[in-house]
Amino acid sequence: MSLKAKQAIIAVLGLAFLVSLIFVQYTEVARKRQEAGLAVRPVSVPLSSERCYECHKNTTPGIIDHWVGSTHAEKGVGCVECHQAETNDADAFNHYDYTIATIVTPRDCSKCHPKEAEEFANSHHAKGGNILASLDNLLAETVEGHRAPFNPHSPTPGRDDIKMVNGMASAETGCKQCHGSKIALEGKDGKLITLDDLKPDDKGKPTNVAAVSNIKRDANLKPVLHSTTWPNTGIGRLNLDGSRGSCSACHSRHDFSPRRARQPENCGKCHLGPDHPQKEIYEESKHGVAYRDLHAKMNLDGETWILGKDYSQAPTCATCHMSGHSRNNGRVTHDPGERISWTNRPPISLLMDTDANHAVVKEADPSKRAALIKSTWQEKRLAMRQVCTHCHTEPYVDAFYKQYDDFVVNYNEKFAKPGTKIISALRDAKLITPQEFDEEIEWTWFYLWHHEGRRARHGASMMAPDYAHWHGMYEVAERFYMQLIPQARELAEHAEKDGKGDAATAVRKVIDDILARPEHQWFESQLKPQGEAAASPPAGDASPAKVPDADDAATPPGGDAAADKPKGD
Repeated sequence: MSLKAKQAIIAVLGLAFLVSLIFVQYTEVARKRQEAGLAVRPVSVPLSSERCYECHKNTTPGIIDHWVGSTHAEKGVGCVECHQAETNDADAFNHYDYTIATIVTPRDCSKCHPKEAEEFANSHHAKGGNILASLDNLLAETVEGHRAPFNPHSPTPGRDDIKMVNGMASAETGCKQCHGSKIALEGKDGKLITLDDLKPDDKGKPTNVAAVSNIKRDANLKPVLHSTTWPNTGIGRLNLDGSRGSCSACHSRHDFSPRRARQPENCGKCHLGPDHPQKEIYEESKHGVAYRDLHAKMNLDGETWILGKDYSQAPTCATCHMSGHSRNNGRVTHDPGERISWTNRPPISLLMDTDANHAVVKEADPSKRAALIKSTWQEKRLAMRQVCTHCHTEPYVDAFYKQYDDFVVNYNEKFAKPGTKIISALRDAKLITPQEFDEEIEWTWFYLWHHEGRRARHGASMMAPDYAHWHGMYEVAERFYMQLIPQARELAEHAEKDGKGDAATAVRKVIDDILARPEHQWFESQLKPQGEAAASPPAGDASPAKVPDADDAATPPGGDAAADKPKGD
């Protein structure tokens, strides 16, 4: 072969290689633009959904626009594939010859996403609806409103239709929009029909024929969803088919964008505010600062999003609690609790040893406790450490966790356990009533652990010093020394004047024993007459305070709302 022939072959091969590189780059840029919403994805409208697509382009174009930008549209998953129902489903109706349901539940999503649905079902997120029986919901339903309609004080100008006040409005618009409502259909008899009435079987089909026949339907024979429970995308929604949760709480319909779910703003709908400001805490932290600066380089629109492979600039909420990384083969989890080693929701933080039902083990006896534990807090911490060590050394992570553990234990031992003892002593002595929030000290205690105490613990867990100190422990201490202790002593004083000497003595002993301990003597010694020695802590007083139940409404007066939005480690 001549030299010129060889040169020609090399030139052709080189040109072909250059063209292939240009083509690969072009397709990658096109894919990135599509994933970022800057270009239209290739859309595959399935035959089953063609009529839906054509009609809704005119009636609800926003829905179609969102769907067109989704992976569902690219893969041929359309309206019918998600909304299809069977005639014996409680909320099913005929819509232009299609049997569909308005609400898409995790049971529906599980047909294509079984692993994700199972993980979610085991998570604290799925139990968010438990707030319906919690202390927090007492605030919304009773303190802020009323559990029955009540008469207005006067007419509302321009609204002659307002005859009664819905006392549950605060719970419906506030609590249930994050935690989830118990979805209800209107009944012909005026009553609500929920899963409690329908009694769905293990396949989600109603078994109570009488309840199904009582469902009210509109002129198009569509079951009428009750406005107090729908619309709702609360994370722990209790659905008519017996399933819990709403996938669209994080994966907004109708594009179900992974990019959006990866960003901290997506979590901020629920995880912010005075009692659990995780979003604000994250924004203060170095992690949040790095994210705001470098988010354009984080491959948020990537088909995969694996820490250590696809990005490493900064972590988001999803990075730490859910997303895959290079040390776990990229495995994503839909149970954010898998990497959390402390639960900071209850008045006293508990280590996240969990049983076979994924519930926190509260048994104190070591042998009994060990028999109940299915997953240890150490295993959960190791799972989180694997995330941390993508950017931090082992000694750095060790030191962070030492600081964090010390902080939580200090909060528990100096304020949470003593506060719990004082409130319990007042209840045992009947110096406060069983009714929550009808005495000032109950509000004081609730603020201490539910607001300031949580802010402090969550600030420590996410490396936000201002929330750990000024918005946290400083306010915990002020609430404890300047309000809780004086109010408890005042109740004891009133009890003594009212002839309840034994009750007053019992409460005072609890307070005095607590304040005689070394960690509180700085405060109590100032109240002693000059020259009088401060009291010594009671001999042998090493018994820990009773750890309260972390479940909903189980710990008076501040039993944690177990359904509170899943909190940071």
